[in-house]
Amino acid sequence: MELIINIFSFVGSLALFLYGMKTMSEGLEKFAGDRLRSILSAMTKNRVMGVLTGILITALIQSSSATTVMVVSFVNAGLMTLAQSIGVIMGANIGTTVTAWIISAVGFKVNIAAFAIPLLAIGMPLIFSGKGNRKSIGEFIFGFSFLFMGLSFLQEAATAMNIGDLVAGMLAHVPQDSFLTIILFVIVGAIVTMIVQASAATMAITLMLFGMNIPGFGFEQAAALAMGQNIGTTITAFMASLTANTQARRAALAHMFFNVFGVVAFLIVFYPACHAVSWFVENVMGGGNDLFKLSAFHTAFNIINTLLLIGFVRQIETLVCKMLPMKAQDEDYRLKFISGGLLSTAELSIIEAQKEIHSFAERCQRMFGFVPELLQMQDEVKFNKLFSRIEKYENITDSMEMEIASYLSKVSKGRLSDASKSQIQKMLRQITELESIGDSVYNLGRTLNRHRMHCQEAFTAEQIKHMLTMMQLVDGALTEMLKQIDQPTTKKSAKTSVNIEHEINNYRTQLKNQNLNDVNSGLYDYQLGVFYVDFISECEKLGDYVMNVVEAGKKRNNDFDDMPYAAQG
Repeated sequence: MELIINIFSFVGSLALFLYGMKTMSEGLEKFAGDRLRSILSAMTKNRVMGVLTGILITALIQSSSATTVMVVSFVNAGLMTLAQSIGVIMGANIGTTVTAWIISAVGFKVNIAAFAIPLLAIGMPLIFSGKGNRKSIGEFIFGFSFLFMGLSFLQEAATAMNIGDLVAGMLAHVPQDSFLTIILFVIVGAIVTMIVQASAATMAITLMLFGMNIPGFGFEQAAALAMGQNIGTTITAFMASLTANTQARRAALAHMFFNVFGVVAFLIVFYPACHAVSWFVENVMGGGNDLFKLSAFHTAFNIINTLLLIGFVRQIETLVCKMLPMKAQDEDYRLKFISGGLLSTAELSIIEAQKEIHSFAERCQRMFGFVPELLQMQDEVKFNKLFSRIEKYENITDSMEMEIASYLSKVSKGRLSDASKSQIQKMLRQITELESIGDSVYNLGRTLNRHRMHCQEAFTAEQIKHMLTMMQLVDGALTEMLKQIDQPTTKKSAKTSVNIEHEINNYRTQLKNQNLNDVNSGLYDYQLGVFYVDFISECEKLGDYVMNVVEAGKKRNNDFDDMPYAAQG
């Protein structure tokens, strides 16, 4: 019974450690969410800056997995090139070593758990603060406290379980001086990290075991475990890329290649490398804590690996492109930037959805571009083929609305700042209006199809001229909508859209009045006039939906009335 309690205590302590790291990471991401987006999305051609950015971001959020998942998401969203992502991933591997240094310095020598409870007292009022930034800082403090409480409890549980004796007993049957043993430890480190999906947790356990001076588990065995963890940590980014596009899968593959190459290279010079690190810690750093040897090895492994490969980023990019060639596919049938698999951090997922909404809007404008062709199409076979294409696009817009809404629903369940929650509400309204634009374009095509089937009289040259002019105005509104969709809309920036909308409304009224006069004058029969006015009215309605999309992007202060534009007209 006591053994079962100790096992659950050990697992629970590990869970508290992981939860603390997750909470601390998310608190920092929410506090600096926009800054993180700016830093990551502003990557330039300079690969050295990419490495430094990866180091900075990972040192801040204390999770290389989170950084690499962000990077894969950004590549998937088209915000970062594959070459840029490789540099950031290299930096992320170096940044994650900060955790090992913190644990080595204070984790087992100072009873940091004694300070954790008072820290919770400081964090509690911040957690319940109404301001998002204060709440995020409070979450960071809580996460920091839980992390080191979990670390302290982990050590206590390991001692109660006599885990040192258990490990020593298992290692007694393993040849100590065999290189195969080193390879075995690399494999174990990789498997455990794949299961836990947190290299920081397995690194903490490795440091704890190394600090126990277990017979048969010395510096070299611990170093081999640490190298294996670098392979195991790639599984998170790999899983995140499974349902992403080809470029994102290439970024995850480059991450895996980078870490596996480093392990193979270090295994070739493993024993000399261990001796060099030991000499450096003892003679340059002045000895001190033995755990520093393992942290120094972990850091040296990632820095040297980066220095070896940073000059070959283009070659790595070429290699992964050959291993994962771009598949020819009809992009109309799938989302471009977001996927149904693992999400990146909730704050950063929003930018992926924004890119997808922009793609949705582009598709709506492309769909509208078929209507002028349809109006002037004389060949019946070609007419039917183009109308079927419009019908297919309408089904696609329905699917896109549902898939993006589902994605945003998943994102909204994450830990979001107030600004991001507000942004999601705007985006949900935008996709609803975009789907309405798709329906409206389909109605235009259906009106032309019904006219061809049920009306013996063709549109007059004057009518076609007016219909084309109206469609030019609507296309201008769609173009302006695309400009506004990626930025907060203000009254000033929406002025052009408002002017176009007024022009569409006035032109609609003018054409309807002229139609009555033309029918009364006998220029064409009443039935043709009905189809003509239905087409003009649908164009005006489409313009209202466009204006609703622009309005949905308004800032948090009410620059527009809350009522949808179509309802105001």
